[in-house]
Amino acid sequence: MSDDLPGGIPDPRHLNNGWQIPSEGYCDQPYVVKTDDGAWLCIMTTGAGHEGATGQHVVSTRSTDCGRTWSELVDVEPADGPEASYAVLLKVPSGRVYAFYNHNTDNVRRVKADNPPFGDGYCTRVDSLGHYVFKYSDDHGRSWSEQRFDVPVREMDIDRQNADGGRLRYFWNVGKPFVAHGAAFVSLHKVGGFGDGFFTSNEGVLIRSENILTEGNPAKITWETLPEGERGLRAPAGGDTVASEHSYSVLSDGSFYCVYRTIDGHPACAYSRDGGRTWSDPEYKKFPDGRLFKHPRAANFAWRCANGHYLYWFHNHGGRFIREHPAQRSHAYEDRNPVWLCGGVETDSPEGRVIQWSEPEIVLYDDDPYIRMSYPDLVEEDGQYYMTETQKDVARVHRIDPSLLQGLWDQFERADLTREGQLLEVDEPGPAVVDMPALPPFVRRSGLSPYGTDDLRTGFSLELWFQLDSSVAGRVLLDTRLENGQGFVLQHKGNGQLELVLDDGRTRASWDSDPRAVSVGKRHHTVVIVDGGPNVISFVVDGRLCDGGDFRQFGWGRFSPHLRHANGSPRLLIDGAIDLLRVYGRALRTSEAISNFRSGDGV
Repeated sequence: MSDDLPGGIPDPRHLNNGWQIPSEGYCDQPYVVKTDDGAWLCIMTTGAGHEGATGQHVVSTRSTDCGRTWSELVDVEPADGPEASYAVLLKVPSGRVYAFYNHNTDNVRRVKADNPPFGDGYCTRVDSLGHYVFKYSDDHGRSWSEQRFDVPVREMDIDRQNADGGRLRYFWNVGKPFVAHGAAFVSLHKVGGFGDGFFTSNEGVLIRSENILTEGNPAKITWETLPEGERGLRAPAGGDTVASEHSYSVLSDGSFYCVYRTIDGHPACAYSRDGGRTWSDPEYKKFPDGRLFKHPRAANFAWRCANGHYLYWFHNHGGRFIREHPAQRSHAYEDRNPVWLCGGVETDSPEGRVIQWSEPEIVLYDDDPYIRMSYPDLVEEDGQYYMTETQKDVARVHRIDPSLLQGLWDQFERADLTREGQLLEVDEPGPAVVDMPALPPFVRRSGLSPYGTDDLRTGFSLELWFQLDSSVAGRVLLDTRLENGQGFVLQHKGNGQLELVLDDGRTRASWDSDPRAVSVGKRHHTVVIVDGGPNVISFVVDGRLCDGGDFRQFGWGRFSPHLRHANGSPRLLIDGAIDLLRVYGRALRTSEAISNFRSGDGV
């Protein structure tokens, strides 16, 4: 079994190929800092019960081999104390490491709720309230201070409006601390109430310390709550009351970038040009061409890498929390699988530096679509990139293929033609009938007892330049089907929408592009990517990955894991609308599809 593929699955993106981080059962927010003795120090919220249960507490563990193995867990807070949750780490120049977290110091056992589903009017989950506190370690996380220190957080309007009038604070945090302008900043998500969907309103603030980087006496550390005024970072104008899990990056000009989740189907973002004291009006996050990113009620984080570029973790679909439709409310928390990454590069704007984001790639997935992964961290070590994540009962470290990341960062300039894995090229205008090479099978019968399915994690891609002369539906562009339907067909459905149908004679699968992705009388470039790792079909049209737009929640679709292959006739029919075709015996990356488009080949 490969050291880089500990799960033995021939796809490094699969969750089981990560190295497990120990926990007590429930595990959340496995965040890492590199200590001055060269170890990785991971802090985590854990417990023997489910999320929010009594006994939830904060622990730490160390690794000296980039996450492959870990030390025994060390309690930051004990399991038999009040709930301690949602910890983050800050290392200061002396090497001391601070752990910040929620602590239910007053042992509150219930809080009045804003609205249903709490039938008696009270919420008994009490891990997101109380005191914001810290402990510290002077031995690189091997032990923690006995004394716990409170962080004073300025009262704001959202606090005064809660059910306790601000006497009891509701909050939590997932955003990692950072250092800028000679000060340290710690994130906090203020909560206005508990009820339908658990949190009914929230907004983000920063807790700034001018002297924590140099002050050795924890009791003398000073704190300031930002932004100035009575409100934190909220959803954009017209959005819902939920805006949380703020993630911060510091740009090269000292500006702060913040991205965070909403329940509106889109992530929000804002910039600060004055160290977090004021912020630009929050907006829904956009691609360079103005399209909105799509994301459900889940963590979405951005990191600045050592090379000055950025990575952005999100789920690339528009799951919304719809208060008016109770049956749909829970869906907003679902579908955190697969994980997609975008690359970011800085560019200039009239206000200062901003981040320009690439089209996304799948970076992690599990075969079970109900498995959810979230609350990641990024660690760089010796030029390699590692990510942590949790499924709430298993946390892991994953080594990320650096070529995938470089492809994201190169999307704005790369314009070379990908030849790796090419099986066929036809560069003469159709119509035509050509020999069709065999496509790799997705699965096969295992040679090992009990002789079940062997998932090969293969795929294929179809690239074509074409121009339609009619909007009539049903035009077949590519076809390898036998009489019984076995094979594949790519056809125009009408309304500018392309559809791919795959059939192995036993199982049929299909997916289509976004409506109006192509138009009559215009020459288009399309790459259809059939990825047999996560079993996802996606369309990249004229350098843009289809994301469903306003038409549907998902722009990409899953196909059955029981589909054995997409081979049909040994002859491929090519419609006359196509003037260049390439078939690849592997799933191209989004970045490769875009590079092929930008190469101008076939123009």
